[in-house]
Amino acid sequence: MNKKQQQTEQTKKRIADAAKALFVQKGYKATSIEDIVKATGCSPGNIYYHFKSKEGLFFHLIEEWNTEWEETWLSKEPLYLTTTEKLYGLAEHLAHDQLNHPLTKAVDEFFNNAEKASDVEDRINEMVQDYLAFNRQLLQRGVDRGEFKVNDVERLAIILDSLTLGLSQHSRNMEREEALAIYRLAIDVFLHGIA
Repeated sequence: MNKKQQQTEQTKKRIADAAKALFVQKGYKATSIEDIVKATGCSPGNIYYHFKSKEGLFFHLIEEWNTEWEETWLSKEPLYLTTTEKLYGLAEHLAHDQLNHPLTKAVDEFFNNAEKASDVEDRINEMVQDYLAFNRQLLQRGVDRGEFKVNDVERLAIILDSLTLGLSQHSRNMEREEALAIYRLAIDVFLHGIA
């Protein structure tokens, strides 16, 4: 990477870090490009050069969160020997992440905002497809190992995603142990139907 590319990446990171702090503090809607300009000293044009829009900048932060989540999960996954254990571990990992990540409230606000640019909608749809692919692979391993007696992994992947998405909404205001308990119970119910 040459010096100009390094400077570009450093500027992009500085913008993203400052914006993240603002989104955590003020929320998605209340944070403006002007706030980010003030926090970074960058021009609006520089911000738009790197991220195209406030939505694009925020989605960049969501993608970073997804990457962190996946890296952390992949480091934990080998600790669980069976697919059933992995599902419980996954539920716990999701609960901890949702309860502890500083962007959780701003992300909820962002996804509940009906107006999104088409390129952002496309990126959201790609992310959802990645979640479903992850669930399909996990569930298919359970089927291949004889842990689950199901044929429709495709639909079960959607149900699992819907279950965890719904839980993430309902567990926001729960105490940590209560949230973990409800995630475990959800996996109990899910497994009861397929194991």
